[in-house]
Amino acid sequence: MKTLLARFVSAAAMALAFCLAGALPAHAQTAVAPTTAAAAAPAPTTTHAAAVKTDNPYGIGALWAQSDAVTKAVLAILVIMSMSSWYVIAMKLFEQSRMGRQAKQVDDAFWNANSVKSGAEQLAPTSPFRFIADAGVHATKKHDGLRGKVDFADFVDLCIHRATERVQRRLSNGMSLLATVGSTSPFVGLFGTVWGIYHALTAIGVAGQASIDKVAGPVGEALIMTAIGLAVAVPAVLGYNWLLRRNVAVMDDVREFSGELHSVILASSTPA
Repeated sequence: MKTLLARFVSAAAMALAFCLAGALPAHAQTAVAPTTAAAAAPAPTTTHAAAVKTDNPYGIGALWAQSDAVTKAVLAILVIMSMSSWYVIAMKLFEQSRMGRQAKQVDDAFWNANSVKSGAEQLAPTSPFRFIADAGVHATKKHDGLRGKVDFADFVDLCIHRATERVQRRLSNGMSLLATVGSTSPFVGLFGTVWGIYHALTAIGVAGQASIDKVAGPVGEALIMTAIGLAVAVPAVLGYNWLLRRNVAVMDDVREFSGELHSVILASSTPA
């Protein structure tokens, strides 16, 4: 009995040892596999993160590359509007600054001359003050015939006023463009926004589901078009208001010169 029990115990011990020997490699392989997979997993993630940083599929470059003809036309219109408004702003600032320098030249040279004609010759040929002074001189020479029936003071005033109005119209050139860009560019950008939303709805309808990858591109395109429209409109509106105030200041100097010129010509007993 004891011998049989000893044999049974020995057999059980051998079976247990065999089971443990077979289970240990499998467990070790299972434990090693996740470790290896965990060690290898960050590599694709790092590569994907680097790809996202270097290549943004929803940027302006991707918008231009993946957009249709309508979106590209809207972008081109907005770019042309922006370039035109900035060109007008720069040119008007240059013109206003030049007229300010010419107004100082009037104080230094014109009013110290012996006559209106000699004073006008000392001004720059492109000066609006010389243009008005020449108009006053010509008015004194054209006061004959039917014009001679008009009072001399009224005729001179008419000629100087007409020249002053021409200067004002020339100074106002380009302001209508800024007003047009400031008032219409938001709506042009809004059209691009509506077109992008239309593409988003179309992508949802084709895919049959509203997943983020289907709508991210078109919605991002719509938001970019809205931002560009506002970026074009804001400088145009601010530039228009700023230049308009500067035009008023410049025209004050021009009208002051016109009034004084009219008085000087009338004070002369003979034509200027």
